[in-house]
Amino acid sequence: MNKESEQKIREVFQQQKAFFKTNQTKDIEFRKAQLRKFREVFLNHTDALCQALFIDLGKSRKEAEYVEIQIVISELDYFLENIDEWAKPTSVPSKQHPSGTEVISKIMYEPYGVNYIIGPFNYPVQLTFSPLIGALISGNTAILKPSENTPHVAKILEKIVKESFEESYVTVIQGAIEENTLLLSLPFDYIFFTGSPNVGKIVMKAAAEQLIPLALELGGKSPTIVHKDADLDKAVERISYGKWINCGQTCVAPDYIYIHESVKSAFIEKFKAHLKTVYNDESLGKIGKIVSQNQIKNLAGYLEATPEKVIYGGNYDLETRHFEATLMDHINWDDQIMQQEIFGPILPIMTYHDINEALEEINNRPKPLALYVFTEDQEFADYILSHTTSGDAEINSTIIHVGSHYLPFGGVGTSGMGKYHGRFSFESFSHSRSVLKVK
Repeated sequence: MNKESEQKIREVFQQQKAFFKTNQTKDIEFRKAQLRKFREVFLNHTDALCQALFIDLGKSRKEAEYVEIQIVISELDYFLENIDEWAKPTSVPSKQHPSGTEVISKIMYEPYGVNYIIGPFNYPVQLTFSPLIGALISGNTAILKPSENTPHVAKILEKIVKESFEESYVTVIQGAIEENTLLLSLPFDYIFFTGSPNVGKIVMKAAAEQLIPLALELGGKSPTIVHKDADLDKAVERISYGKWINCGQTCVAPDYIYIHESVKSAFIEKFKAHLKTVYNDESLGKIGKIVSQNQIKNLAGYLEATPEKVIYGGNYDLETRHFEATLMDHINWDDQIMQQEIFGPILPIMTYHDINEALEEINNRPKPLALYVFTEDQEFADYILSHTTSGDAEINSTIIHVGSHYLPFGGVGTSGMGKYHGRFSFESFSHSRSVLKVK
Protein backbone atom coordinates (compact mmCIF):
# COMPACT_ATOMS: atom_id res chain seq x y z
CA MET A 1 0.00 0.00 0.00
CA ASN A 2 1.45 3.37 -1.02
CA LYS A 3 1.47 6.54 1.08
CA GLU A 4 -1.30 8.09 -0.98
CA SER A 5 -3.67 5.18 -0.23
CA GLU A 6 -2.75 5.26 3.45
CA GLN A 7 -3.39 8.99 3.63
CA LYS A 8 -6.76 8.55 1.90
CA ILE A 9 -7.87 5.96 4.46
CA ARG A 10 -6.89 8.21 7.36
CA GLU A 11 -8.65 11.19 5.79
CA VAL A 12 -11.90 9.27 5.26
CA PHE A 13 -11.79 8.06 8.84
CA GLN A 14 -11.39 11.62 10.14
CA GLN A 15 -14.18 12.84 7.84
CA GLN A 16 -16.52 10.27 9.32
CA LYS A 17 -15.50 11.19 12.86
CA ALA A 18 -16.29 14.81 12.07
CA PHE A 19 -19.59 14.01 10.39
CA PHE A 20 -20.77 11.89 13.31
CA LYS A 21 -20.11 14.80 15.66
CA THR A 22 -22.66 16.90 13.74
CA ASN A 23 -25.38 14.61 15.21
CA GLN A 24 -27.13 14.30 11.83
CA THR A 25 -27.06 10.51 12.03
CA LYS A 26 -28.99 10.61 15.32
CA ASP A 27 -32.05 11.94 13.51
CA ILE A 28 -34.40 9.04 12.76
CA GLU A 29 -35.79 10.63 9.60
CA PHE A 30 -32.25 11.11 8.29
CA ARG A 31 -31.52 7.42 8.83
CA LYS A 32 -34.69 6.33 7.05
CA ALA A 33 -34.16 8.68 4.12
CA GLN A 34 -30.59 7.43 3.63
CA LEU A 35 -31.67 3.79 3.67
CA ARG A 36 -34.56 4.41 1.27
CA LYS A 37 -32.10 5.90 -1.21
CA PHE A 38 -29.77 2.95 -0.67
CA ARG A 39 -32.65 0.54 -1.30
CA GLU A 40 -33.38 2.11 -4.68
CA VAL A 41 -29.75 2.15 -5.77
CA PHE A 42 -29.19 -1.39 -4.53
CA LEU A 43 -32.10 -2.80 -6.51
CA ASN A 44 -30.99 -0.91 -9.63
CA HIS A 45 -27.75 -2.92 -9.49
CA THR A 46 -29.40 -6.34 -9.17
CA ASP A 47 -28.28 -7.47 -12.63
CA ALA A 48 -24.69 -6.33 -12.04
CA LEU A 49 -24.56 -8.02 -8.64
CA CYS A 50 -25.92 -11.30 -9.99
CA GLN A 51 -23.41 -11.27 -12.83
CA ALA A 52 -20.53 -10.55 -10.45
CA LEU A 53 -21.68 -13.30 -8.06
CA PHE A 54 -21.70 -15.75 -10.96
CA ILE A 55 -18.17 -14.78 -12.02
CA ASP A 56 -16.69 -14.90 -8.52
CA LEU A 57 -18.64 -17.78 -6.98
CA GLY A 58 -20.63 -19.42 -9.75
CA LYS A 59 -23.95 -18.54 -8.11
CA SER A 60 -27.01 -18.94 -10.29
CA ARG A 61 -29.35 -16.00 -10.76
CA LYS A 62 -31.98 -17.73 -8.63
CA GLU A 63 -29.59 -18.40 -5.76
CA ALA A 64 -28.05 -14.92 -5.94
CA GLU A 65 -31.42 -13.22 -5.73
CA TYR A 66 -32.68 -15.45 -2.93
CA VAL A 67 -29.69 -15.60 -0.57
CA GLU A 68 -28.04 -12.26 -1.36
CA ILE A 69 -30.45 -9.65 -2.75
CA GLN A 70 -33.78 -10.54 -1.16
CA ILE A 71 -32.40 -11.10 2.32
CA VAL A 72 -30.86 -7.61 2.34
CA ILE A 73 -34.08 -5.99 1.10
CA SER A 74 -36.25 -7.95 3.54
CA GLU A 75 -34.05 -6.94 6.45
CA LEU A 76 -33.92 -3.31 5.31
CA ASP A 77 -37.71 -3.06 4.99
CA TYR A 78 -38.13 -4.58 8.43
CA PHE A 79 -35.78 -1.97 9.89
CA LEU A 80 -37.65 0.88 8.23
CA GLU A 81 -40.97 -0.41 9.58
CA ASN A 82 -39.75 -0.70 13.17
CA ILE A 83 -37.01 1.86 13.84
CA ASP A 84 -39.41 4.49 15.24
CA GLU A 85 -40.52 2.05 17.92
CA TRP A 86 -37.08 0.60 18.63
CA ALA A 87 -35.44 4.00 19.03
CA LYS A 88 -37.82 5.19 21.73
CA PRO A 89 -36.38 5.34 25.24
CA THR A 90 -37.55 2.36 27.28
CA SER A 91 -39.03 3.12 30.71
CA VAL A 92 -38.07 0.65 33.42
CA PRO A 93 -38.96 0.29 37.13
CA SER A 94 -36.90 2.34 39.57
CA LYS A 95 -35.31 1.47 42.86
CA GLN A 96 -36.42 3.79 45.65
CA HIS A 97 -34.14 6.76 46.30
CA PRO A 98 -32.70 6.89 49.86
CA SER A 99 -34.49 10.20 50.45
CA GLY A 100 -37.82 8.79 49.34
CA THR A 101 -37.95 11.19 46.37
CA GLU A 102 -39.57 9.95 43.17
CA VAL A 103 -37.17 8.29 40.73
CA ILE A 104 -37.62 7.85 36.97
CA SER A 105 -35.45 5.34 35.09
CA LYS A 106 -35.13 4.72 31.38
CA ILE A 107 -32.82 3.22 28.78
CA MET A 108 -31.76 5.33 25.80
CA TYR A 109 -30.26 3.84 22.64
CA GLU A 110 -27.29 5.70 21.21
CA PRO A 111 -25.14 4.97 18.15
CA TYR A 112 -21.51 4.10 18.83
CA GLY A 113 -20.06 6.36 16.15
CA VAL A 114 -17.77 5.30 13.29
CA ASN A 115 -18.09 1.59 12.54
CA TYR A 116 -15.69 -0.70 10.70
CA ILE A 117 -17.44 -3.57 8.89
CA ILE A 118 -15.31 -6.36 7.40
CA GLY A 119 -17.19 -8.49 4.86
CA PRO A 120 -16.48 -12.13 3.90
CA PHE A 121 -16.23 -13.77 0.48
CA ASN A 122 -18.88 -16.46 0.79
CA TYR A 123 -21.96 -14.22 0.84
CA PRO A 124 -20.25 -10.97 -0.12
CA VAL A 125 -23.43 -8.97 -0.66
CA GLN A 126 -25.63 -10.16 2.19
CA LEU A 127 -22.91 -10.39 4.84
CA THR A 128 -21.51 -6.97 4.00
CA PHE A 129 -24.71 -4.99 3.51
CA SER A 130 -26.83 -6.61 6.26
CA PRO A 131 -24.43 -5.39 8.98
CA LEU A 132 -24.22 -2.04 7.17
CA ILE A 133 -27.95 -1.39 7.29
CA GLY A 134 -27.93 -2.45 10.94
CA ALA A 135 -25.21 0.10 11.64
CA LEU A 136 -26.98 2.88 9.73
CA ILE A 137 -30.46 2.30 11.15
CA SER A 138 -28.82 2.60 14.58
CA GLY A 139 -27.33 6.00 13.71
CA ASN A 140 -23.71 5.17 12.97
CA THR A 141 -21.38 5.94 10.08
CA ALA A 142 -19.46 3.10 8.46
CA ILE A 143 -16.34 2.13 6.58
CA LEU A 144 -16.68 -1.15 4.69
CA LYS A 145 -13.96 -3.48 3.51
CA PRO A 146 -15.33 -6.12 1.14
CA SER A 147 -13.45 -9.36 0.64
CA GLU A 148 -10.60 -9.19 -1.86
CA ASN A 149 -11.40 -12.79 -2.79
CA THR A 150 -14.57 -11.73 -4.64
CA PRO A 151 -13.21 -8.76 -6.61
CA HIS A 152 -16.04 -8.40 -9.13
CA VAL A 153 -18.64 -8.22 -6.38
CA ALA A 154 -16.47 -5.82 -4.37
CA LYS A 155 -16.41 -3.35 -7.27
CA ILE A 156 -20.22 -3.35 -7.51
CA LEU A 157 -20.57 -2.91 -3.75
CA GLU A 158 -18.31 0.13 -3.93
CA LYS A 159 -20.32 1.54 -6.84
CA ILE A 160 -23.59 1.12 -4.91
CA VAL A 161 -22.17 2.83 -1.83
CA LYS A 162 -20.80 5.75 -3.85
CA GLU A 163 -24.16 6.32 -5.52
CA SER A 164 -26.06 6.02 -2.23
CA PHE A 165 -24.02 7.93 0.36
CA GLU A 166 -21.57 10.73 0.96
CA GLU A 167 -18.06 9.51 1.68
CA SER A 168 -18.14 11.11 5.11
CA TYR A 169 -21.12 8.88 5.97
CA VAL A 170 -20.40 5.52 4.32
CA THR A 171 -17.43 4.51 2.21
CA VAL A 172 -15.77 1.38 0.84
CA ILE A 173 -12.06 0.67 1.17
CA GLN A 174 -10.77 -2.00 -1.19
CA GLY A 175 -7.71 -4.03 -0.33
CA ALA A 176 -6.34 -6.98 1.58
CA ILE A 177 -4.04 -7.52 4.57
CA GLU A 178 -2.20 -4.19 4.42
CA GLU A 179 -5.37 -2.12 4.23
CA ASN A 180 -7.08 -4.16 6.91
CA THR A 181 -4.08 -3.86 9.22
CA LEU A 182 -4.10 -0.08 8.86
CA LEU A 183 -7.85 0.14 9.40
CA LEU A 184 -7.65 -2.01 12.52
CA SER A 185 -5.07 0.40 13.94
CA LEU A 186 -7.57 3.29 13.82
CA PRO A 187 -9.71 4.17 16.87
CA PHE A 188 -13.08 3.00 15.56
CA ASP A 189 -16.09 3.09 17.87
CA TYR A 190 -17.33 -0.38 16.86
CA ILE A 191 -16.07 -3.27 14.70
CA PHE A 192 -18.17 -5.93 13.00
CA PHE A 193 -16.29 -8.87 11.47
CA THR A 194 -17.53 -11.90 9.55
CA GLY A 195 -14.97 -14.55 8.67
CA SER A 196 -12.78 -17.32 10.01
CA PRO A 197 -11.87 -17.83 13.68
CA ASN A 198 -8.17 -17.36 12.85
CA VAL A 199 -8.71 -13.90 11.37
CA GLY A 200 -11.26 -13.22 14.10
CA LYS A 201 -8.47 -13.55 16.65
CA ILE A 202 -6.46 -10.89 14.81
CA VAL A 203 -9.43 -8.55 14.72
CA MET A 204 -10.23 -9.12 18.39
CA LYS A 205 -6.60 -8.54 19.41
CA ALA A 206 -6.53 -5.24 17.51
CA ALA A 207 -9.84 -4.20 19.08
CA ALA A 208 -8.63 -5.17 22.55
CA GLU A 209 -5.58 -2.92 22.26
CA GLN A 210 -7.91 0.08 21.95
CA LEU A 211 -10.84 -1.33 23.97
CA ILE A 212 -13.15 -1.17 20.94
CA PRO A 213 -16.43 -3.09 21.29
CA LEU A 214 -17.02 -5.59 18.52
CA ALA A 215 -19.06 -8.44 17.12
CA LEU A 216 -17.45 -11.54 15.61
CA GLU A 217 -19.44 -13.78 13.30
CA LEU A 218 -17.18 -16.79 12.82
CA GLY A 219 -17.85 -20.46 12.10
CA GLY A 220 -16.92 -23.98 13.13
CA LYS A 221 -17.83 -27.58 12.59
CA SER A 222 -21.62 -27.56 12.85
CA PRO A 223 -22.88 -31.09 13.60
CA THR A 224 -26.02 -32.71 12.20
CA ILE A 225 -27.55 -35.55 14.23
CA VAL A 226 -29.91 -37.91 12.40
CA HIS A 227 -31.80 -40.13 14.84
CA LYS A 228 -33.24 -43.56 14.08
CA ASP A 229 -36.81 -42.22 13.91
CA ALA A 230 -36.02 -39.36 11.49
CA ASP A 231 -37.89 -38.95 8.21
CA LEU A 232 -34.95 -39.89 6.02
CA ASP A 233 -36.32 -38.40 2.81
CA LYS A 234 -36.81 -35.02 4.46
CA ALA A 235 -33.45 -35.28 6.20
CA VAL A 236 -31.62 -35.97 2.92
CA GLU A 237 -33.31 -33.13 1.07
CA ARG A 238 -32.86 -30.54 3.82
CA ILE A 239 -29.32 -31.50 4.74
CA SER A 240 -28.40 -31.48 1.07
CA TYR A 241 -29.79 -27.99 0.61
CA GLY A 242 -27.95 -26.63 3.63
CA LYS A 243 -24.70 -28.33 2.71
CA TRP A 244 -24.43 -27.61 -1.00
CA ILE A 245 -25.88 -24.15 -1.35
CA ASN A 246 -22.97 -21.86 -2.30
CA CYS A 247 -20.87 -24.99 -2.89
CA GLY A 248 -20.64 -25.68 0.85
CA GLN A 249 -19.10 -22.28 1.59
CA THR A 250 -21.60 -21.35 4.29
CA CYS A 251 -20.61 -20.73 7.90
CA VAL A 252 -23.70 -22.58 9.19
CA ALA A 253 -23.57 -25.44 6.67
CA PRO A 254 -23.85 -28.95 8.14
CA ASP A 255 -20.18 -29.82 8.54
CA TYR A 256 -20.62 -33.50 9.34
CA ILE A 257 -23.34 -36.05 10.11
CA TYR A 258 -23.76 -38.27 13.13
CA ILE A 259 -26.36 -40.90 12.19
CA HIS A 260 -27.84 -43.77 14.18
CA GLU A 261 -26.35 -47.06 13.02
CA SER A 262 -29.75 -48.66 12.39
CA VAL A 263 -30.67 -46.26 9.58
CA LYS A 264 -27.26 -45.42 8.18
CA SER A 265 -27.35 -47.72 5.15
CA ALA A 266 -30.82 -46.59 4.09
CA PHE A 267 -29.83 -42.96 4.62
CA ILE A 268 -26.72 -43.24 2.44
CA GLU A 269 -28.62 -44.93 -0.39
CA LYS A 270 -31.28 -42.23 -0.32
CA PHE A 271 -28.57 -39.56 -0.24
CA LYS A 272 -26.79 -41.00 -3.28
CA ALA A 273 -30.04 -41.22 -5.22
CA HIS A 274 -30.86 -37.63 -4.32
CA LEU A 275 -27.45 -36.38 -5.43
CA LYS A 276 -27.67 -38.25 -8.73
CA THR A 277 -30.98 -36.53 -9.40
CA VAL A 278 -30.26 -33.02 -8.16
CA TYR A 279 -26.48 -32.72 -8.60
CA ASN A 280 -25.84 -35.09 -11.48
CA ASP A 281 -22.38 -35.79 -12.88
CA GLU A 282 -23.06 -33.84 -16.06
CA SER A 283 -23.33 -30.58 -14.14
CA LEU A 284 -20.19 -30.43 -12.02
CA GLY A 285 -20.61 -26.68 -11.67
CA LYS A 286 -24.25 -26.78 -10.67
CA ILE A 287 -23.49 -26.04 -7.03
CA GLY A 288 -21.26 -23.07 -7.79
CA LYS A 289 -17.54 -22.40 -7.58
CA ILE A 290 -14.99 -22.70 -4.80
CA VAL A 291 -13.55 -19.25 -4.10
CA SER A 292 -9.94 -20.03 -5.05
CA GLN A 293 -7.67 -22.70 -6.46
CA ASN A 294 -5.88 -22.88 -3.11
CA GLN A 295 -9.12 -23.85 -1.40
CA ILE A 296 -9.73 -26.48 -4.11
CA LYS A 297 -6.34 -27.94 -3.23
CA ASN A 298 -7.20 -27.90 0.49
CA LEU A 299 -10.45 -29.74 -0.15
CA ALA A 300 -8.74 -32.22 -2.45
CA GLY A 301 -6.26 -32.90 0.34
CA TYR A 302 -9.04 -34.25 2.53
CA LEU A 303 -9.96 -36.78 -0.14
CA GLU A 304 -6.34 -37.73 -0.86
CA ALA A 305 -5.71 -38.38 2.83
CA THR A 306 -8.34 -41.15 2.92
CA PRO A 307 -9.44 -41.90 -0.67
CA GLU A 308 -11.01 -45.21 0.34
CA LYS A 309 -13.59 -43.30 2.41
CA VAL A 310 -15.04 -41.39 -0.55
CA ILE A 311 -18.35 -43.09 -1.38
CA TYR A 312 -19.80 -40.54 -3.78
CA GLY A 313 -18.38 -37.74 -5.93
CA GLY A 314 -14.89 -36.47 -5.34
CA ASN A 315 -14.32 -34.95 -8.78
CA TYR A 316 -13.11 -31.38 -9.17
CA ASP A 317 -11.68 -29.01 -11.77
CA LEU A 318 -8.84 -26.81 -10.56
CA GLU A 319 -9.05 -24.39 -13.49
CA THR A 320 -12.79 -23.70 -13.33
CA ARG A 321 -12.89 -24.01 -9.50
CA HIS A 322 -15.76 -26.49 -9.58
CA PHE A 323 -15.99 -29.25 -6.98
CA GLU A 324 -18.51 -32.09 -7.03
CA ALA A 325 -20.93 -32.85 -4.20
CA THR A 326 -19.03 -35.48 -2.22
CA LEU A 327 -19.89 -37.99 0.52
CA MET A 328 -17.39 -39.71 2.81
CA ASP A 329 -18.17 -42.65 5.10
CA HIS A 330 -16.48 -44.55 7.95
CA ILE A 331 -15.09 -41.25 9.22
CA ASN A 332 -13.59 -40.90 12.69
CA TRP A 333 -12.32 -37.93 14.68
CA ASP A 334 -8.69 -38.67 13.80
CA ASP A 335 -9.28 -38.17 10.09
CA GLN A 336 -7.86 -35.01 8.54
CA ILE A 337 -11.29 -33.79 7.44
CA MET A 338 -12.45 -33.65 11.07
CA GLN A 339 -9.67 -31.34 12.26
CA GLN A 340 -11.16 -28.04 11.03
CA GLU A 341 -14.23 -26.55 9.39
CA ILE A 342 -14.51 -27.96 5.86
CA PHE A 343 -16.08 -24.95 4.08
CA GLY A 344 -16.71 -26.91 0.91
CA PRO A 345 -19.03 -29.51 -0.65
CA ILE A 346 -17.70 -32.56 1.23
CA LEU A 347 -19.94 -34.23 3.79
CA PRO A 348 -18.37 -36.75 6.21
CA ILE A 349 -20.65 -39.35 7.82
CA MET A 350 -20.08 -40.86 11.25
CA THR A 351 -22.18 -43.42 13.12
CA TYR A 352 -23.47 -43.55 16.68
CA HIS A 353 -25.07 -46.26 18.78
CA ASP A 354 -25.14 -44.42 22.10
CA ILE A 355 -26.14 -40.77 21.67
CA ASN A 356 -24.35 -39.79 24.86
CA GLU A 357 -21.05 -40.96 23.41
CA ALA A 358 -21.67 -38.87 20.31
CA LEU A 359 -22.59 -35.84 22.41
CA GLU A 360 -19.44 -36.24 24.46
CA GLU A 361 -17.35 -36.10 21.28
CA ILE A 362 -19.23 -33.00 20.08
CA ASN A 363 -18.90 -31.27 23.45
CA ASN A 364 -15.18 -32.02 23.68
CA ARG A 365 -14.63 -29.70 20.72
CA PRO A 366 -15.08 -25.96 20.11
CA LYS A 367 -18.66 -24.75 20.28
CA PRO A 368 -20.19 -24.74 16.78
CA LEU A 369 -22.07 -21.92 15.11
CA ALA A 370 -25.08 -24.17 14.48
CA LEU A 371 -26.39 -27.60 15.45
CA TYR A 372 -29.02 -29.61 13.57
CA VAL A 373 -31.18 -32.48 14.81
CA PHE A 374 -33.44 -34.67 12.69
CA THR A 375 -35.97 -36.61 14.74
CA GLU A 376 -39.71 -37.07 15.20
CA ASP A 377 -39.24 -37.33 18.96
CA GLN A 378 -39.45 -33.92 20.66
CA GLU A 379 -38.06 -35.33 23.89
CA PHE A 380 -34.98 -36.54 22.02
CA ALA A 381 -34.58 -33.13 20.38
CA ASP A 382 -34.93 -31.41 23.75
CA TYR A 383 -32.35 -33.77 25.21
CA ILE A 384 -29.86 -32.85 22.47
CA LEU A 385 -30.44 -29.14 22.99
CA SER A 386 -30.07 -29.39 26.76
CA HIS A 387 -26.85 -31.40 26.51
CA THR A 388 -25.03 -29.29 23.91
CA THR A 389 -24.12 -25.68 23.22
CA SER A 390 -24.12 -23.93 19.85
CA GLY A 391 -24.68 -20.48 18.46
CA ASP A 392 -28.07 -21.51 17.12
CA ALA A 393 -29.96 -24.74 16.42
CA GLU A 394 -32.64 -26.18 14.17
CA ILE A 395 -34.83 -29.27 14.41
CA ASN A 396 -35.65 -31.07 11.14
CA SER A 397 -34.13 -28.31 9.03
CA THR A 398 -30.85 -26.57 8.23
CA ILE A 399 -29.59 -22.99 7.77
CA ILE A 400 -32.97 -21.25 7.30
CA HIS A 401 -32.75 -19.62 10.75
CA VAL A 402 -30.14 -17.27 9.27
CA GLY A 403 -32.78 -15.61 7.10
CA SER A 404 -35.16 -14.71 9.94
CA HIS A 405 -35.08 -11.18 11.31
CA TYR A 406 -37.12 -12.39 14.29
CA LEU A 407 -34.24 -14.50 15.62
CA PRO A 408 -30.83 -13.36 16.86
CA PHE A 409 -28.03 -14.85 14.78
CA GLY A 410 -24.50 -15.39 16.04
CA GLY A 411 -22.02 -17.74 17.60
CA VAL A 412 -20.75 -18.69 21.03
CA GLY A 413 -17.18 -19.25 22.15
CA THR A 414 -14.90 -19.84 19.17
CA SER A 415 -17.83 -19.59 16.75
CA GLY A 416 -18.28 -15.92 17.56
CA MET A 417 -19.74 -13.30 19.86
CA GLY A 418 -22.56 -10.83 19.42
CA LYS A 419 -25.93 -11.29 17.74
CA TYR A 420 -27.62 -9.49 14.89
CA HIS A 421 -30.61 -9.45 12.48
CA GLY A 422 -33.79 -7.48 13.06
CA ARG A 423 -34.06 -5.80 16.44
CA PHE A 424 -30.91 -7.62 17.51
CA SER A 425 -28.93 -5.66 14.89
CA PHE A 426 -30.25 -2.42 16.35
CA GLU A 427 -29.20 -3.54 19.82
CA SER A 428 -25.81 -4.77 18.61
CA PHE A 429 -24.94 -1.48 16.90
CA SER A 430 -26.33 0.68 19.73
CA HIS A 431 -25.06 1.59 23.17
CA SER A 432 -27.78 1.08 25.79
CA ARG A 433 -27.42 4.12 28.01
CA SER A 434 -29.04 4.03 31.45
CA VAL A 435 -30.56 7.34 32.53
CA LEU A 436 -31.93 8.00 36.02
CA LYS A 437 -33.76 11.16 37.07
CA VAL A 438 -34.61 12.12 40.65
CA LYS A 439 -37.38 14.67 41.13
